[in-house]
Amino acid sequence: MIDVSHPLVKVLAVLLLLIIWRRWAPVSYWYLFVFPRKVLWLRWTWRHVASGCGLTKKRQRWWFTTVPGLVASTGVVRVKRRFQRVEVDTKPWMGLPRPTPNGFRITFHLLDGQIPEDYVKVCERLAHAWRIEAVRVVGSRPGRVTLQGITADPLTHVAPAVAPVEPPGGWRADDLLRPVVGVLETGAPWRMDFRLIPHWMNAGATQSGKSNLINALLVGLAPQPVALVGFDLKGGMELSAYEARLSALATTRAECVELLSDLIAVMGARMLACRRYGVRDIWQLPDTLRPIPVVILVDELAELFLTADKAEKDQVTRTATALLRIAQLGRALGIHLVLSGQRIGSDLGPGVTALRAQIGGRVCHRVNDPETAVMTLGDLDPEALVAARSIAPELPGVAVVTGSDGRWSRARSGYVSTDAAKRAAEAYADVTPSWAQVAASGLGHELPGTDTPELAA
Repeated sequence: MIDVSHPLVKVLAVLLLLIIWRRWAPVSYWYLFVFPRKVLWLRWTWRHVASGCGLTKKRQRWWFTTVPGLVASTGVVRVKRRFQRVEVDTKPWMGLPRPTPNGFRITFHLLDGQIPEDYVKVCERLAHAWRIEAVRVVGSRPGRVTLQGITADPLTHVAPAVAPVEPPGGWRADDLLRPVVGVLETGAPWRMDFRLIPHWMNAGATQSGKSNLINALLVGLAPQPVALVGFDLKGGMELSAYEARLSALATTRAECVELLSDLIAVMGARMLACRRYGVRDIWQLPDTLRPIPVVILVDELAELFLTADKAEKDQVTRTATALLRIAQLGRALGIHLVLSGQRIGSDLGPGVTALRAQIGGRVCHRVNDPETAVMTLGDLDPEALVAARSIAPELPGVAVVTGSDGRWSRARSGYVSTDAAKRAAEAYADVTPSWAQVAASGLGHELPGTDTPELAA
């Protein structure tokens, strides 16, 4: 029979309790047991880590030094103490680390001549030095920079994306076009904010999670009073499943050219409406007068730019021009682009390169060729390319994405099957505005008995 009072049994019981605690309540285990030790270790090793990462600065300071004199006949050594100018390494001052559920945050005081980008360049070095998954710059202000250390990768398990619930009192302007589609590597929600970043490019190979992101995006936008427009030159194989929630769907090149022409006409009408009311964009209009926002989903962008013969060349040119105009002017007029494709390269023509320059939001899943990664992320930090090329095939949905501050981060979209997205599209089919309503919103007419123009809803 086991003697429960034996010290060894008590030690084993405590160890077993800690193992169970760490397995079933990792967040509280991190806060209570791991984080305090981590704080002591971070502060104890910071001087060596800062020096190894090149974050220290040489400064000259006055220092007391001892100068030995001559040995007197009595054998006594005369010493003198005086100030001397010496060079010392000065490390950035580290604030007190603050815990987060999957890591910690630290604010550093920048030394003279340092900028936040100096820390961006050494994030990978800091992650290795601190023995954690990743380090990212998450904030800065004059003379300060805030880093977040990630000890456990939150992208390993991501909850499925769900449709947002309509707020009490109905949808307000601030609630629209800000769907949550997954999780960032910092543990924060991944929100594709079209109000902040109006257009997005979504690149990825087959089975990389590119289509899943479209599913999650559709689920997030389906309950909202916005129009979804689809372009699918693969005969509608991808987007036709969501036709119940689409205000328009083009599946041939001729239909794409016609639909884009209609969208350009809608843009022109909205420009006139904004001018009539003296505002710079539709979001400054009252809710009752605001035109319906439009999100354009393009599946396989390359198909819009490929030509089989000379007869299609004119259609491709018109398509490229229309997309470029929407990318340049769509933000103020409530028309947004989501361009998806397996292959996005300069070989598709100058139209793609010009279009990319207008797309602020970038999402790069695992890709088959480095040129697509360069086309998607090449104008960002070179380390973003390395991160995109290192995405493992067994982690579909993981991507490198841009943030509102221009920096990049890893993220993963919540899994949404095609059937789940189709059910969401059918569930909110009654929210779908007809194309006639989309085209009419933004046109003005006179109110009966008044001289005041009103926007048609």
